[in-house]
Amino acid sequence: MTRYMSEGKCSFCNATFSKAAMTRHLKSCKQRKAASEAPAEKRNLQKTKSFHLVVEGRDLPEYWMHLCAPANATLGDLDDFLRDIWLECCGHLSAFTIEGTIYSISPMREYEERGMKIRLGDILGPGMKFYHEYDFGTTTDLTLRVVSELEGEAKSKSMQLLARNDPPPIACESCGKIATLVCTECIWSGGGWLCDECAREHECGEEMFLPVVNSPRVGMCGYAG
Repeated sequence: MTRYMSEGKCSFCNATFSKAAMTRHLKSCKQRKAASEAPAEKRNLQKTKSFHLVVEGRDLPEYWMHLCAPANATLGDLDDFLRDIWLECCGHLSAFTIEGTIYSISPMREYEERGMKIRLGDILGPGMKFYHEYDFGTTTDLTLRVVSELEGEAKSKSMQLLARNDPPPIACESCGKIATLVCTECIWSGGGWLCDECAREHECGEEMFLPVVNSPRVGMCGYAG
């Protein structure tokens, strides 16, 4: 896939920024500030500490999002959010790696792995970088970074999407139009990106196609978005 200048939209004002500029924008976004300062009783919210996280594909950094994660949420809650928005296809196993310790959805005690019931506030801090894996066969690897720690109002344990990348403009390898399908066989050699019309002539057959979706798991296993 050709690298390009990745851009995305702020969930509050819908303005478009590059990945690098989005972090700066979210600190000053007037609509985000207005939403956070709205009376708590009107939004049924309670005051709690939270973390501003940036998540991106470890090998596909053009896929990224900014999250607000309450400190009283667990790694399991964060894992559920990542599965819902980017990863879930067949109920695969997953794990976080944080400062050398593995926190697994199905921990193997003999390897000193831990579970995901631990609260984010007990293990995360500003500036920390950690990692997430989904599916240990056809693995999707993510990198997460704690941008800052915030004191504000948020629903208990509820993750909030602050911004997300726009779909990368992947070209059909045959005609140059925007690809809508990817061949799950050819993707391993860096190809297989096709528009609907060119896909009809692809030698691997339609049973090998998956839709092109806005996720670092595009083309993997049975993921269809």
